Amino acid sequence: MADLFDTAPGTMPDTAPRPLADRLRPQALAEVIGQDEVLGPAGPLGTMLASGSLGSLVLWGPPGVGKTTIARLLARETDLHFVQISAIFTGVPELRKVFEAARHRRANGQGTLLFVDEIHRFNKAQQDGFLPHMEDGTILLVGATTENPSFELNAALLSRAQVLVLKRLRPADLERLAQRAEKDLGRELPLDGPARAALIEMADGDGRALLNLVEQVMAWKLDAKLDREALATRLMRRAARYDKSGDEHYNLISALHKSIRGSDPDAALYWFNRMLLGGEDPRFLARRLTRMAVEDIGLADPQANGICLEAWNTFERLGSPEGELALAQAVIYLALAPKSNAGYAAFKQAAAAAKKTGSQPPPKHILNAPTKLMQDEGYGAGYAYDHDAPDAFSGQNYFPDGMKRGVYYLPVERGFERELKKRVAWFAKLRSERQP
Repeated sequence: MADLFDTAPGTMPDTAPRPLADRLRPQALAEVIGQDEVLGPAGPLGTMLASGSLGSLVLWGPPGVGKTTIARLLARETDLHFVQISAIFTGVPELRKVFEAARHRRANGQGTLLFVDEIHRFNKAQQDGFLPHMEDGTILLVGATTENPSFELNAALLSRAQVLVLKRLRPADLERLAQRAEKDLGRELPLDGPARAALIEMADGDGRALLNLVEQVMAWKLDAKLDREALATRLMRRAARYDKSGDEHYNLISALHKSIRGSDPDAALYWFNRMLLGGEDPRFLARRLTRMAVEDIGLADPQANGICLEAWNTFERLGSPEGELALAQAVIYLALAPKSNAGYAAFKQAAAAAKKTGSQPPPKHILNAPTKLMQDEGYGAGYAYDHDAPDAFSGQNYFPDGMKRGVYYLPVERGFERELKKRVAWFAKLRSERQP
């Protein structure tokens, strides 16, 4: 009944042509490249297998790092029946058939490893549907996702499965994979050293993409090895992986923000351009740059916010791509500006104090008294007009009566806030002298 969903190896005739990526699928977990931190003897999966206590898993990682392969090999090494489905093409009726077939196998003494590709695409109700079958042992669930499970999967599902993070393949990993392909094909890639390095760069950490590129290059009829430039004319560079609403979006904006906060204009420009090349809306970047100006620079450089607003305005007038240069210059300015989060910290502390004491009225001496009744109630009585005081500073209390004076703004010894720190100290001295 569920054979439509079974994808155990060996179902395709040996004579059928198979892509290189399929032919080179590892036959044992030890052959998987680039995931030693997870699969090694001290890794979480290696430890589970050694102890014979494999539980349900969520494999989280970018495309082409071995999620499907690992799931297949886990089924083989634990003698479980392997069933693969995709959340994109599977609905509730198909899931019921899968669970029913798994129950029949279990009754006959055969367990089922259910591999769910793109598991994050199932909605909450569908994800909840896995729980009883996981709990009673009908299935051992292995889900695969390219999205952050913390945001995309139900807490109930995550509590019953261990999340394993798979990393994008490093250049050294991809080189090993290329050598494995050359061995299978019986000849070397027709590329010189720099061209070979360029091919690995084009794969962008994706093993499947690399093997597809290798297969394409090996099909060319060449008399001599290609150099980097010749390779670039024959192959289009693979588009960088970027999802404007997914995990990469948040990872890259975090990298941009922290590079600016860390005063590294070169890194900041790199991440800024990574987002633009990925298709990010420049207006989103303009908004985030303006936020960085007020959060991480603040009054240490009062011009920073204006620079960002002008860059934003310039982009709106020029459009893309010319206006993006104005945003790039704002990136450089912010990265090199003196940093202070004193204003940001003061705002948060004052907000916390306001929330805690939100029902206390202002002291009567700073209230207006436009009516006689209000005058009789003491509104405005005793108010000292600061312009009539020495130094235009009366030193009166402006906090609610009975509330301890708060100190929220603590300027730093950087940029313009050096001057503001002097002013804060001067007013504090006068206040202590003039308040009763």
